[in-house]
Amino acid sequence: MKRLIVRAGTAAAILIIISIAGYLFILLTGNAMIDEKKLVLPSATRLVDMNGKEITRLYEQNREIVSIKEVPEHVQRAFIAVEDRRFYEHSGIDLKSIGRAVYKDFTAGSKVEGGSTITQQLAKNIFLSNEKSWLRKTKEAMIAINLENKYSKEKLLEMYLNQLYFGHGAYGVEAASQYFFQKNVSELTVSEGAMLASLPKAPTSYSPILHPGKSKERRDTVLSLMQEQGYLTAEDTVRLQGKTLALNISKKMDHPWLYSYVDLVMDEAEKSYSISSQELLRGGYTIQVPLQQDIQKRAYDLFQSNSYFPGTDQNAQGSFVLLDNRSGGVMAAIGGRDYTPKGYNRVTSKRQPGSTFKPLAVYGPAMEEKLYEPYSLLSDSYQTYAGSYAPENNDDRYSGQVTMYDALIKSKNAPAVWTMNELGVNNSKSYLEKQGVPVPDKGLAIALGGLKEGVNPLQLANAYRVFPEAGVYSEPYFIEKIEDRDKKVIAEKQQKKVRIYSAQTAWNMTRMLQHVVSEGTAKSGSYTGELAGKTGTTSYPEKKGAVMDAWFAGYTPDVTGALWMGYDQTSRDKHLNGGSAYPARLFKKILNESETIQKTAFAVPKGADDLESPIRLKPLEQVDADFAFNPLGLVTVSLKWKKQEDPRVEYRIYEKSGENEKLIGKVKNDSTYEIPFSNVFSSASYKVVPFNEQTKQEGKGTPYAEPKIFSGR
Repeated sequence: MKRLIVRAGTAAAILIIISIAGYLFILLTGNAMIDEKKLVLPSATRLVDMNGKEITRLYEQNREIVSIKEVPEHVQRAFIAVEDRRFYEHSGIDLKSIGRAVYKDFTAGSKVEGGSTITQQLAKNIFLSNEKSWLRKTKEAMIAINLENKYSKEKLLEMYLNQLYFGHGAYGVEAASQYFFQKNVSELTVSEGAMLASLPKAPTSYSPILHPGKSKERRDTVLSLMQEQGYLTAEDTVRLQGKTLALNISKKMDHPWLYSYVDLVMDEAEKSYSISSQELLRGGYTIQVPLQQDIQKRAYDLFQSNSYFPGTDQNAQGSFVLLDNRSGGVMAAIGGRDYTPKGYNRVTSKRQPGSTFKPLAVYGPAMEEKLYEPYSLLSDSYQTYAGSYAPENNDDRYSGQVTMYDALIKSKNAPAVWTMNELGVNNSKSYLEKQGVPVPDKGLAIALGGLKEGVNPLQLANAYRVFPEAGVYSEPYFIEKIEDRDKKVIAEKQQKKVRIYSAQTAWNMTRMLQHVVSEGTAKSGSYTGELAGKTGTTSYPEKKGAVMDAWFAGYTPDVTGALWMGYDQTSRDKHLNGGSAYPARLFKKILNESETIQKTAFAVPKGADDLESPIRLKPLEQVDADFAFNPLGLVTVSLKWKKQEDPRVEYRIYEKSGENEKLIGKVKNDSTYEIPFSNVFSSASYKVVPFNEQTKQEGKGTPYAEPKIFSGR
């Protein structure tokens, strides 16, 4: 007997040792199979505007991670009731529940209750494949036991609810709540929570969209289980089972008008903040962007109209970018008329800028270097540089001299190249580089935007933004800040501002470019506010009249943008039939139809004087000259002429006697002049010539007139 007791004790001890060893083996092996990185579930990244309003989501799986604290208790109970009624009692596996599930499935004739615990399902879904084998089930149990040792029940339930798939692209209970009911999970009712709890076992079979009848039956089964387990009263269960599914399906929105902007955001996240596109799609970030949706959407819609694109067929392309002047944030970006995600983005694709380069490469630097002012006279003649380069004006007309103001308004080529030659190519390039448009070219063709590589619309728009910003440059950007899934700010835009031009130079340019819009090459179309800008057109050399690139770059007091039109590959059969009038017209149309852009007026910046409008001299037709007698008995020559409207015009009086001609007087804003102590027997004659103080030029004066004898007073 004693020997039997000893043997039994020994056997029991061995069994205990084996059990402890087995349990330790499970813990060690199961723990080794847990890769905690896999517990970090992929979740959608949200793009929000400057007010925090969601614009769109980026994801591999449409999931938004929620804390268990945000999930109502009745929703938690619904999942526990149908998936694991003894969730708070077991340690990862539940033999009793497995037996009961087998029995219920047998009596019901269908699968109504699962045998695996919630922890086991979490282990399978995150760490294991769907392979059906005893080995997988063993691994599942081992991992489940270890998960129970590492995490609280609340954390396990939280991970479980966030990783479930509910069908129709919705991952996690929050995304499912948004999709089926358009509300946060925290707002779900008992019946709504029960409907969601009914889906994960068979998302397609129990889909309330595809199979509403079957879905309601499944939901009612969940409600019965909740009542059976004491979560609901019988009365409440009957009442809730009488309800319809009451879905409020969130329509899946496709936003082609956002594609190019989103790609540029993703590019900046990778380039500036080292967050890859793949990480963005699964990292659950919140990215605040300066996008203005009304401008972006309206620009996209207008880009779909062929009437704005003068191509040889309907495949002419275009791009558009608009920046906030103060911050440099990109408010809108259209990368093409038919842009597809990760496609050819024309916002950052280089093209020949044509005459839009003149303010940046020539006239801005020339004023800043104090070589010339807006009303300085520039050479406007056909001439050859460096032996072979001979720029021509578009109309093949040359006036000999022209003011910078008029050269810019009429977009004359000869004065631009002459001015750059005076400025120096290297000097010009240094300014271009400081404005964010560095070029490798070395020739005078830079003045006309004739570049080897070209510039892109984003570069061009931001370079123009220097002028409304009183000569100060800063980089453009798409991302204001980035928060991680824990709402911690991990990146924020830091702007460095650099002065390129004086406030006076910038303001002079603004005033001149306003007149380019009101009376020059950019006058096509209409805009109800104040706008300054410049057009640019490059010709296709293989065919007369064919246009390769058409541009408008311009700004209001609040925004700056650039719009390009053309073909990706220009040929004799594929080219524009019209020039820069088309982008100027479309640019103004976009601005006019935006509710965001205020129609404000330009203001002279601090430290600058306003630029006078140009003095325009008109020819003087004649001067009336008479001898007059005054009371003192003196003979006076009295001259009269028709005064011009501009009071700033100066009138110069010349006297001619024989072959001698001399200036004898000047008056301003007057139409008479008297010459006292005149000799009535003199043969002198007189003329009046208008004079422009801005350009220091005389206009066409009157013919000489001899005084008539005597008219009285």
